[in-house]
Amino acid sequence: MENIGNTNQKPLATAGELTISDLFAALRAGWSDFRAKPQYGLCFGAVFALSGLLLIYAMIGWSEISWLIPAAAGFPLLAPFTAVGLYEVSRRRESSLAMSWPDVLRAIKGRDDDQILSMGVIIFVGFGFWVIIAHLVFSIFLVEAGAGSESLAFLLTPAGMQMLLVGSVFGAVIALVFFVITVFSLPMLVEQRVDFISAILASLRIFRANTSVLLVWAFMIAAMLFLAMIPAFLGLLVVLPVLGHSTWHLYRRVGSEP
Repeated sequence: MENIGNTNQKPLATAGELTISDLFAALRAGWSDFRAKPQYGLCFGAVFALSGLLLIYAMIGWSEISWLIPAAAGFPLLAPFTAVGLYEVSRRRESSLAMSWPDVLRAIKGRDDDQILSMGVIIFVGFGFWVIIAHLVFSIFLVEAGAGSESLAFLLTPAGMQMLLVGSVFGAVIALVFFVITVFSLPMLVEQRVDFISAILASLRIFRANTSVLLVWAFMIAAMLFLAMIPAFLGLLVVLPVLGHSTWHLYRRVGSEP
């Protein structure tokens, strides 16, 4: 991968400078990237949406509601790794570099050091951990509800609503951990030659310096992904790429030295 230097780029801001206005500026820049290069965003969004639909179809065919709901609820946790290609699109557009599918897809390998792939392993292992924990929570409430409860109607019962509340708390904690360790580490690994541990630590430092603003960003991401999944995952065709591009621009607005 070629040198990413660009003498026309503005210096990066310090890690303590993020404000709410930066979030909306990043969203505007993300929307601009999507409109400029929609073929990449639509493709990555389609792959993510199709993967979600196949997952749901498989779980329905398996007739296991106690696995279906945890898998569907945790599916957005995989979004950061899917967005790596989008970070590369934004990086190349920002630096006025040539852009092609081989260039963009090569970003998944990182800088030929497998650091991004290592992050991918962490994300997928974390997703598996979430599904197992959520399944256990679901199963406990199913047992308490008794026979005949293994249907979606169970969610409307008192036990089902309690299960959703408890599961949501666990899910929110796990999702926040994912967000904190990936929100800036993955863009950093796309841009810089750095090991994934250093990138995670840098992401943690940036989050600590901008906790309130980044919590708002995390909520915005969660809400937008949730709404995008409602119409058969089709909203992800636009929402996922816009959020991916926006995250890159938010990363560029903070200090990125590991």
